[in-house]
Amino acid sequence: MKKNIGLLIVVLLVVAMIGTYVKQQIDKDREIEAASLGKEMEERKVGLKNGDTPPDFTLTSLDGEDMTLSDFRGKKVVLNFWATYCPPCKAEMPHMQNYYEQYAKKDNVEIIAVNLTTSERDVTEDAKIDSVMTFRDSFDLTFPILLDQKGTVGFDYQILVIPTTYFIDSNGYIQRAIKGPMNVEMLKSYVDALD
Repeated sequence: MKKNIGLLIVVLLVVAMIGTYVKQQIDKDREIEAASLGKEMEERKVGLKNGDTPPDFTLTSLDGEDMTLSDFRGKKVVLNFWATYCPPCKAEMPHMQNYYEQYAKKDNVEIIAVNLTTSERDVTEDAKIDSVMTFRDSFDLTFPILLDQKGTVGFDYQILVIPTTYFIDSNGYIQRAIKGPMNVEMLKSYVDALD
């Protein structure tokens, strides 16, 4: 009798383990199917908090290339908002460039610097763009500089303090936002903390 009860308990445990394993496999298959159908995107919460998907945008770079934030999914992104007249932005840019040269390729990261063009102090649009180009050239910046010429992206990201930088992981989720300038060591530690 005791042997039968012991055998019954072992059989029940084995059945429970197999059932749990099968359920996990079914759940995994459903996740893969949902992601492949694009349903995962529908479930993403767009916002500016940690864990949110940042608002998507397309802006033109100083080099005339249209760039879309979501196209960088699969890479870590340092999304920096700045202006040429901002002293902390001027202090930060050499650090951004040094980080970009030393670590960007190895860390699978892209720096995207969004110039808040509507806030630039020049009168005409052409003069504003010339100021941004002069700024880029004076700091020998090689990462993409995008122009927010209508102010919509700065508005969507609620930029009140510059520089403001969002750290976005390779899955496209915000992991951190920093208001104020950073140095190379800060950039490196924040990027290293991303997935």
